[in-house]
Amino acid sequence: MTQIAKETLLASFNAGIHLDGRKLTEYRKLTITTNVSRSAEGSARVLLGDTDIIVGVKLALEKPYPDTPEKGNLMVNAELRPLSNPRFEVGPPGDEAVEIARVVDRGVREGEAIDARALCVKPGELVWSVMIDICTINAAGGLIDASGIGALTALINAKYPEHTEAVVHYEKRTTKSLPLAHQPLPVTVFKIGEHFLVDPLPEEEEHVDARLTIALTEKNHISALQKGGSAPLSKEDIYKMAEIAVKASQELRKQILREK
Repeated sequence: MTQIAKETLLASFNAGIHLDGRKLTEYRKLTITTNVSRSAEGSARVLLGDTDIIVGVKLALEKPYPDTPEKGNLMVNAELRPLSNPRFEVGPPGDEAVEIARVVDRGVREGEAIDARALCVKPGELVWSVMIDICTINAAGGLIDASGIGALTALINAKYPEHTEAVVHYEKRTTKSLPLAHQPLPVTVFKIGEHFLVDPLPEEEEHVDARLTIALTEKNHISALQKGGSAPLSKEDIYKMAEIAVKASQELRKQILREK
């Protein structure tokens, strides 16, 4: 970034706005479309500014994990496609993809979004596995939050497929929803200099000193934390970021519920 561009960025932050004129704690335009995949049991497309992702939920009858014989399984995968951003490469998941998948997984799992025991069909033998797949179409910032929004929306809208014993008929869906107990949602708050903001533009995100992703339930209980960036965060910073995250999650959740 040139000195002039950096001065413009700081001047904008000093005025309390993003480079595009939004308030620092305001997200870009969010559009959510549900049931965009015919092969998934639940799906959502999330447009956050220029960022475009699809999240799908697949269900399968499988053996439970040995240490949780009476609980269903949960898996989250993020695929950052090279066509969505030139910094992504073909091959095994990179660090960013792994982080996104883990943060979304941790928020859903530790937030007890799904009643895992209700996914059990036969203890020790057969349970429902819930698989969340995240795929980028265009990556222009805000991937963790967009992925979390998509995952929660897809889970809310997912329906069980018809099945008999261990045979699943994926071409037919029932009206039965997943046993959701809570609705954890990740909000990432960024720190640039002395300024705190959400959903930075890509050119703003390049100069982030630190970020903190906070997954919150509908009752504002924290289910997961993920710190990023090289700069340390003080106790006061964390309190401030948590305050911003609580307010932001409440606004985001309103739009998600409208898409239910």
